[in-house]
Amino acid sequence: MSHAGSALVAQVADKLGLTQGLSMRLAAIKQRRRGHDPGRVIRDLAVMLVDGGECVSDLGAVREQDALFGAVASDSTAFRMVDRVASEPGLLEALRVAHARARARFWELHGTPQRLTIDVDATLITAHSEKERAAGNYKGGYGFHPMQAYLDETREALGGVLRPGNAGSNTAEDHKTVIDRALGQIPAEYVETLEILVRADSAGATHGLVDYCRDGNMRFSVGYELTEPVRAAILQIPDDAWVPALDQDGSERENGEVCEITDMVDLSAWPEGCRLIVRRERPHPGAQLSFTDHDGYRFQAILTDQPDENIAVLECRHRQHAHVEDRIRDDKDTGLSKFPFKAFALNEVWLQIVMLAHDLLVWTQALVLDGELANAEPKRLRYRLLHVAGRLAFSGRRCKLHLHNTWPWVSELKAAFGRLEALPAALG
Repeated sequence: MSHAGSALVAQVADKLGLTQGLSMRLAAIKQRRRGHDPGRVIRDLAVMLVDGGECVSDLGAVREQDALFGAVASDSTAFRMVDRVASEPGLLEALRVAHARARARFWELHGTPQRLTIDVDATLITAHSEKERAAGNYKGGYGFHPMQAYLDETREALGGVLRPGNAGSNTAEDHKTVIDRALGQIPAEYVETLEILVRADSAGATHGLVDYCRDGNMRFSVGYELTEPVRAAILQIPDDAWVPALDQDGSERENGEVCEITDMVDLSAWPEGCRLIVRRERPHPGAQLSFTDHDGYRFQAILTDQPDENIAVLECRHRQHAHVEDRIRDDKDTGLSKFPFKAFALNEVWLQIVMLAHDLLVWTQALVLDGELANAEPKRLRYRLLHVAGRLAFSGRRCKLHLHNTWPWVSELKAAFGRLEALPAALG
C-alpha cells in the first residue's frame, strides 16, 4: 500500500477529538444508521487535502486503502455531505465549533501561546467564469478573493471569508468578519487574559478596522500609505535620528533603519495613542526604484498603538506579518488554489475544510514531529512521510504497518506514530 504516512494525520484528528466533534455536531444530517458518518466524511476530505488532493474525486486515494483509513465515502456521498452542510443553517458554524474544540485540546497538549498575534491578509484565486460570484479582480484576473486570518505564534488557521474576485482589499467589514471568526476559534479565557495584536498590510489602515480593534481591547499594527505629508516628514528627519532596524533574532540589520515621526504628521483623525514609524533601506541590487524614493532609499511606514518604547522592536514585529504569505502558500498547496464547486455556498464549506486541513498538518508537526520536518512545507512532508509505501500485516485481530527500513525517513515516521500513541486521548 502507499500513502501510509497520511494515516498519521487521520489519527491526529481522532486523538484531538476533531473527528468525534464533527460527528456529534453533524449527527442530524445522517440519513441511515448504517450510512457514512458525516464527521468522518469531513475529516477524510481534510486528510485528502493534506495528502495533496485538490477536489472531491481525489478522495479515491484514501478510499482505496480502507484497511488503513477505514470505510471512506464515495465521491457522490462526499459531495452530498458538503451540499447538506452548505444548505442547512448552522451546520457550517457547527464545523467551526468542532474545529475550535479540537484547537483547545491541541493547546492543552502542546502549550498555550504567551501572546496572540492575528495576521490578516487576502489572496487571489483564479476560477472559471461559470462559478457563482466569481468576478474580475484588480490584477486583471478572474475568480475569488478570500481573506484569511492566521495565528503567528502557532501557524494555525483561525478564520476565512470567501469573497468574489472584485472584493476590495481594504474593506473594513470583511476584516472585522474574519477577525470575529478568528476570535471565535480561541478559547474565551485566553481572549480575556492574553494580549492580542492584529497585523495587516496597508489594506488594514482603515478607521473601521482600527476602531474595531480599539473597541475590542486589541492592539493593532498596520501598513500606512506614504502620503505627501508622510514623505515630507521623512525628508526632514536628520541622519542621526535614524536607529538600526532589527533582524528576527534581535541583532541589528546591516541594511535598514527606523524612526518615529508621530509628532511630525497630523494623526488627529486616528485614535489617541497611535504612532507612525517609518523604515528606510537600500533596495537589493537590480531592484527598480520608484519616483517616490529619495537618495536611493526605499521607505515603508506602519501605524500602531503599541506602547513599547523601542521602535526597532515594533517595526521588527510588524515585519513578521510576512509570515502570512507562507501560510497562504501552504494553503494553496492544500486545497485553496482551486474552489471545485459551482455554487458559492459549497465553496464556503470547502474553504472551511481547507482550514481544517491546514491545522491538521500544523498539529501533526507540532505534536509528533521534530527537527526539519516540524516546519517543513506540505510538499516536502508528503514526499518524505505522508506518501511512504508500507505493508499491512494482520494477525490475531491486530494490524501492523511495516515500513521499508531503507527509506531515509522511516525512523522519523515510526517515532511519530509512537509519540502519537503516547498522547492521552481527548475526552468526550
